[in-house]
Amino acid sequence: MRIGLPKEIKNHEYRVGLTPASVRELTLHGHEVLVQNGAGEGIGMTDDLYAAAGAKLVALASDVFAQADMIVKVKEPQPQECAMLRPGQILYTYLHLAPDPEQAAALVKSGAVCIAYETITGPGGGLPLLAPMSEVAGRMAVQAGAAHLEKSKGGMGVLLGGVPGVPAAHVVILGAGVVGTHALQMAVGLGARVTVLDKSVDRLRQLDLVFGNRISTVYSTAQSVEDAVLDAELVIGGVLIPGAAAPKLVTRSMISRMKKGAVVVDVAIDQGGCFETSHATTHAEPTFMVDGVVHYCVANMPGAVARTSTFALNNATIGHAVALADKGWKQALRDNPHLKNGLNVANGQVTYEAVALALGYPYVTADSLLG
Repeated sequence: MRIGLPKEIKNHEYRVGLTPASVRELTLHGHEVLVQNGAGEGIGMTDDLYAAAGAKLVALASDVFAQADMIVKVKEPQPQECAMLRPGQILYTYLHLAPDPEQAAALVKSGAVCIAYETITGPGGGLPLLAPMSEVAGRMAVQAGAAHLEKSKGGMGVLLGGVPGVPAAHVVILGAGVVGTHALQMAVGLGARVTVLDKSVDRLRQLDLVFGNRISTVYSTAQSVEDAVLDAELVIGGVLIPGAAAPKLVTRSMISRMKKGAVVVDVAIDQGGCFETSHATTHAEPTFMVDGVVHYCVANMPGAVARTSTFALNNATIGHAVALADKGWKQALRDNPHLKNGLNVANGQVTYEAVALALGYPYVTADSLLG
């Protein structure tokens, strides 16, 4: 198979879908890999490293899209990239379609076979291709929140961990999944006072066993969320419903009653966000204010630590990339039900139920296309 690696074009996105090591893995399996010039240079992965790994370098993204059987990316395709996709071509990347009707329409129109990292499942449950970026984003959420609590960034001028004689800031984490757990580790490490809310008592029990009295665990209800948010200096939203739009847990009314200069970090913004006042921002302009509350809603947070993120992502994605290239998409999906869960759009049909429901498309099962 001929695999294409275009340079990412989303604002301040330096991650890359394949490292030179991943390219070598694919070429050792007998596949040809086309890499756009400069695809990895933003994080020190030079064209020479790709060439040494066996890649063929091409000048333009249009060359990659025109020649490749499978496109491997990091972020969802931008409109000009969607326009270059063709029927039957495999697209293997993050998609986050539920809150993005324009992208969904473009992918349906393209006829391409679109496999989303974020809905591929794992044998032990969970979302193993989303997990590494969730780990990065959870840790970054605390860093970003701590920085934006500084007065110069619009915050109230509070040090997250406090100092002797001055209380630490209160960090509230909505969701105790991968994002929440990694945010929790960072916030506890910095000495903050931490409350984590979730609907799974079993998950809260696990965290309580690990962290003991260093954290407070609270069962999530509308009332408990409101009570926690109104007392917080920093609120991190890390709630996920796989493939579907994130629930709006924090209302505009709650935001208006929060402490002035408090910070909210919406890690769920890729799926529409869990704060009613959220809208996606970029690393160029990461924040905005609503009712005196700083909102940090960068849709590709791990892009800020792109080198770490690229290696972590490739560790999770390369196995499925090799399977798709070796077997073709139909056989690879027949052989692996977890990879089959990644199929979101194919042959002009929406094949992931939560996306179809969110965007009003008829739902077509993946099995019906595998024949």
